[in-house]
Amino acid sequence: MTKWRLVNSGVGTAAQNMAVDEAILKAHAAGEVPPTLRFYGWHPAAVSLGYFQSADAEIDIAACRANGIDLVRRLTGGRAVLHDMELTYSLVISENDPLIPPTITASYRYFSQGLIAGLQKMGVKAQMSMPREAYSQSKRRHASAACFDASSHYEITFAGRKLIGSAQVRKDGVIMQHGSILLTFEPAILVSLLNLPSAEKRNSLQKVLADRVISVSEIMGRDVDWEETYLAMSSSFGPALGIDVISGELTSSEVAAANELIATKYSQDSWNLMR
Repeated sequence: MTKWRLVNSGVGTAAQNMAVDEAILKAHAAGEVPPTLRFYGWHPAAVSLGYFQSADAEIDIAACRANGIDLVRRLTGGRAVLHDMELTYSLVISENDPLIPPTITASYRYFSQGLIAGLQKMGVKAQMSMPREAYSQSKRRHASAACFDASSHYEITFAGRKLIGSAQVRKDGVIMQHGSILLTFEPAILVSLLNLPSAEKRNSLQKVLADRVISVSEIMGRDVDWEETYLAMSSSFGPALGIDVISGELTSSEVAAANELIATKYSQDSWNLMR
C-alpha cells in the first residue's frame, strides 16, 4: 500500500500556510519527502487570491487592512477565498504516481473521494458536483471574484450548495492541491472585502453566496470545530483512496525553505499584489 505522510500544522498566518505548501511541493519534487497530506487553519483571517487574479481590481485592500485580515496570493488559480473558520487541507504527490488519474479533472474526482469519506464519518452525506451541475444551470453565468460563488467539477456539495472549494497546480512534475472545508461561513464579510461597483451588487452577491454555499456547522445544526473535523478527515482520507497515511513532521529543510519563502515571497507586496 502506498504510504503518505500526514502533517498537522495547526493554525498559521497566511504567509506561513502558503509558504509551507510550496516548501513541501519543492521537497517532494526533489525526492526528499513522501507524498504528503497536510491540514491547517488560519489566524488572523485572510483572503487568498488566485494566482492570476488582479488584487487592485478585485479586492478592497484597504478594507482588508482596516479589519486586520491578511492578504496572500496562492500558487493555485481560481478566485478569492476568505479563510477564517475552516479546516484547510493540502496534498502533494507526483503526477506520475500510479494511483493518480492522468487528467486534472479525474484527479480532482479521485481526491474528492477522500474528502467525502471524512464528511461521511461526521454524518454529512456530501456529493461531488458534476460538470453539468457546476452552476446549477446549463449555461454558465458571469462569475464574481469570489471562489465560493459556484461549484467546479468534482468539488464537494451538500444539497446543491458548495461545501469544499479546491484548487490545484502542477509544477516540476508534482501536483499540489489545497482546499477549504467550511466550518462556518459569513458571506457578508467576504463581500465587504471585494471591489464591487455598488451596494446593489454587494447585496446581490451576498444573497447568491448565502444561497449557494453551506458550512459543516449549518448542515449539522451545531458548532463544529477544527479538531473534530481534522480527526474525521485525517482518519478517513487514506482508507478511501487505498493509501496508508502515517503521521509525521516537516523536515528541517522544509521548515528552512518555508521560512525563506515567508520572508522573500508570501509576506511581500511584490508577490501578493503583483497583478
